Amino acid sequence: MTEVIVVGVDSSETAKKAAQAAARLASAMKADLHVVSGFSDDRIEEFGTGSDRITVSSADSAEYVARKVSEELTVEGGNVKYFAARGTPANALISHAETFNADLIVVGNKRMKGLGRVLGSIANSVAHGAPCDVYIVNTEID
Repeated sequence: MTEVIVVGVDSSETAKKAAQAAARLASAMKADLHVVSGFSDDRIEEFGTGSDRITVSSADSAEYVARKVSEELTVEGGNVKYFAARGTPANALISHAETFNADLIVVGNKRMKGLGRVLGSIANSVAHGAPCDVYIVNTEID
């Protein structure tokens, strides 16, 4: 069975750094990489007028973000797939990892310092609830 690595993303540069690190790990392990963006509500927005209307949901937006990030990644010996997952970012990653029996969750260290550390970070929440190993990428260095 192919190993699965899950990486959480949003539209930030720090998330892209975490995704790049996850792709390197997936290549080294010959694992499949699941790029996941969470959404927590069922908000639907309509744009345009008359017959030129388009409807966009929170799920659509999350899937778009995950797809755009995944398109920039290459995994040697594995596949890159993208997903939108319902829940807060941490809960979405944990649930996705449980569903797909993931071997590793990769997250960035955004909000792990200062006030964010006191209020809680996604990485901290994932580390405490993950069904597998967690790799926290230092996204503050180049």
